[in-house]
Amino acid sequence: MARVALVTGGTRGIGAAICKALQEAGHKVAANYAGNDEAAAKFKAETGIPVYKWDVGDYDACAAGIATVEAENGPVDILINNAGITRDGFFHKMSKDQWSAVIRTNLDSLFNMTRPVIEGMRARSFGRIIVISSINGQKGQMGQVNYSAAKAGDIGFVKALAQENAVKGITVNAIAPGYIGTDMVSAMPEEALKRVVAGIPMGRLGKPEEIAQMVVFLASDHGAFSTGATFTVNGGQYLA
Repeated sequence: MARVALVTGGTRGIGAAICKALQEAGHKVAANYAGNDEAAAKFKAETGIPVYKWDVGDYDACAAGIATVEAENGPVDILINNAGITRDGFFHKMSKDQWSAVIRTNLDSLFNMTRPVIEGMRARSFGRIIVISSINGQKGQMGQVNYSAAKAGDIGFVKALAQENAVKGITVNAIAPGYIGTDMVSAMPEEALKRVVAGIPMGRLGKPEEIAQMVVFLASDHGAFSTGATFTVNGGQYLA
């Protein structure tokens, strides 16, 4: 059944792959983005998927943005909390701004985006909420205390919210990607990238489409009995 899906950070990288896969699965997709107007315009032209600009770290902006999406497309039944940023640095040198920016975008956004849609999902007795966490939220990563804390928080959010809403036909799951061949990862220094790949038993980076297909499954009726779970997609790099 075709439903309205909203994807945050949906115009580039993993988010763009998720939008395209959900569209191919027959859903009506809306993509949120934060600031790259050029990339968003290109994505919209290529896919025909409508794009909406707001800051997922701002609750009022999320509430207003979601209201616009629903007015133009219908009630959101599938929410993909994908938007995320990094502000890396060793903790003993980390600024308050580095910490706050990552927590705001990567963790506070889950409340900001999910709170405006959860009551409607409960009233309709259907919902799919999928959070893109990270391998580094499972194992931690040196130089990413802020990011690892936020991504671990994502998993706790999923486990608790799933229990509250299972009886209402709403599933809540996390996907924890490993290193995926996005522009950001591919832009790493060559030697650093080689070290990363050497630590992946499959010997390669993941593909954004491999994350997207897991999203499609969890958003579908076939994924209806999976909730509160974290699905690792990391090529065997970390076995949780």
